[in-house]
Amino acid sequence: MRRLVPLAFLAVLLPAVAEEGVRPVTESFRFSRAVTPGAAGPNRLAVDGALLAGSEARSGSALLHDLRLFAAGGREVPFLLVAPVEKQPAWARASLLPIPETKSASGFEADLGALRRIDRLRVSGLSAPYLKRLRLEGSGDRARWTVLVAEGTLFDLPEEGLARTEVAFPEGEHRFLRLVWNDARSGRVPLPPMVEARLAGTGGRPEPLREAVDFEIRESEPGRSRFRLKLAAARLPIAAIEVGVASGNVLRDARILESRLSGGRLVPFELGAATLRRTEREDAAAAEMTIRLALPPGEAELELVIEDAGNPPLDVTSITALFEGLPWIYFESPDGSPLTARFGADRLAAPRYDLEALRPAVVRGAGPPPSGASWGDRQPVSAVSGRVATGAGAPSGAALDLAGFRVARPIPPGPAGLTALRLDAAVLSVSPHLSDVRIATADGRQVPYLLETLGEPLVLKLAVPQGAKDPRPRSGPGEAGRLSFHRVELPFERLPSSRLELESTARVFTRRVGVLRERVGGRPETAGTFPEVAWGAWESADPERKAPALLLELPAGEGRELFVSIDDGDNAPVPLVRASLLLPAHRLRFVRPEGISLSLVYGQAGLAPPRYDLELLAPRLLGAPAIESTLSPVAPETVEPEKKAGPKLFWAALVGAVVALLVLVARLLRRDPGPVVEEEGPREG
Repeated sequence: MRRLVPLAFLAVLLPAVAEEGVRPVTESFRFSRAVTPGAAGPNRLAVDGALLAGSEARSGSALLHDLRLFAAGGREVPFLLVAPVEKQPAWARASLLPIPETKSASGFEADLGALRRIDRLRVSGLSAPYLKRLRLEGSGDRARWTVLVAEGTLFDLPEEGLARTEVAFPEGEHRFLRLVWNDARSGRVPLPPMVEARLAGTGGRPEPLREAVDFEIRESEPGRSRFRLKLAAARLPIAAIEVGVASGNVLRDARILESRLSGGRLVPFELGAATLRRTEREDAAAAEMTIRLALPPGEAELELVIEDAGNPPLDVTSITALFEGLPWIYFESPDGSPLTARFGADRLAAPRYDLEALRPAVVRGAGPPPSGASWGDRQPVSAVSGRVATGAGAPSGAALDLAGFRVARPIPPGPAGLTALRLDAAVLSVSPHLSDVRIATADGRQVPYLLETLGEPLVLKLAVPQGAKDPRPRSGPGEAGRLSFHRVELPFERLPSSRLELESTARVFTRRVGVLRERVGGRPETAGTFPEVAWGAWESADPERKAPALLLELPAGEGRELFVSIDDGDNAPVPLVRASLLLPAHRLRFVRPEGISLSLVYGQAGLAPPRYDLELLAPRLLGAPAIESTLSPVAPETVEPEKKAGPKLFWAALVGAVVALLVLVARLLRRDPGPVVEEEGPREG
């Protein structure tokens, strides 16, 4: 008891002394928010998504270093960031009393014996399996009840690997808890052997902060769904991503990816993976649809990949980011007057207040619990952003001879700052390895960039395959009538390695499918032949479902035509109704100068890949928001690559030599020999 006297004295004295001694902050903050204390004295303020997204210090040990609180008149108010307590929580066991049963409901009342501050209920000992919907209410006097959970679910399904025996609710003081099972479409459960309530603030993992994430469906290959997730900011301390679906049973593998620098280019990097599980029984559902992240994301853009296998794509209705282990904000209010929080200052160091002397007492929870303070809306104060994002400080490139490039395409204009330019198939048709791709100004100066390889494919929709004859000579007896051929037209003469996707309206079939392509170049005896460059087995055995698409790996090659051969055996031919080409997708990330026209140039054989100092700024580029841009489409014939000189040049030279020789011989044969002069002998007599 003697120790509490100086502690109470410090609690009153230190905040007042600290407030008077704090120096004014002169940094330029980007955001401000009103803070309303719950009451005079100690206050507790939760960290939310708007604060995290607006702060320049969003993760790690520097979390919220740029946060400051100000009272009226601009006086800085000291505060503490208090990490959650890492210890075993305390649970209070309740005595149970069953409630009267109805046709559709049963349940119990739990008595804790005294008024307690609690935030979670745990039900133990029920025989598995079970899956039950519930409603939970709390009361201090058993006369007035407050709804704590309007619609919840508890379950234990060992075969599905799903279990949830605890239900969380907002922290509050209650003695009695009433749990009502929904028995409308499920069997009743007996009175549980044990029911406990967790004492708030005693330890255990606090409920995570949940923030909705914007997302969009992206192009993908068969049997796989891709979603682009747009976070509120980069470098957020996200611990997990939760996927929400409308209904149905789910058992699918899923991954979360983001771009990371590797070997001089940006490539997909896996942050976390999990198996999504959801099962429905009657009118209730049990689910574990969370993907835990091994590392927090560094970007504001993530990719969610779900392996659908032979199932239709999931109807994803929501995606939620979970923030775990966040601190809370402790501050003292002398009179309960509103405060102003300012944050979003670049590289501002963490504050040091005399209030730090109270941290041990605050962490232990000595004294009465703090009042709950609340946030106002976030308001912009300044448009200041990172220097790289606006262009200042980004390194410039060397001069470039534009005459050596065969193709130059204008980059659509846009605001200055970080830009992500998507490359199209026309670029890949000329520069499949992208080593000769450059961004140039009108005066021939390079603009440095980072090459990014995306996880999602670049999908080209092709014309419907047309029936065709076998382009090869007959290879043997018995083949006629078994093979059907389809001609697929490609948009460009030359393309890198890709994947051909084929779709059919047939439902039940099994076929061997091959892809033939005319050999161009090489030895004279092989030129003009049609070797098989890819093949695969295509099967569908469910008459109630559409056949899955077939995906075939195509090597790089030349030619505007592919021939698909299908071995039908003694069956009717399988129709092809759609064809698509899946190419690797790439973006160029660069800092666009203000008011300068840019062009994308490529098509210079033998040019080595560029090396830019911009790689040194990759961590800042990855964390800054980028404006996505696309090239204007071009006609395929305007960017046709040069033909290889090989045998074709030889035959062209030979034909030219023969023609020249024939012309020379013809000229010699036509040459006029002139008049013949006879000698005259002596005349006689």
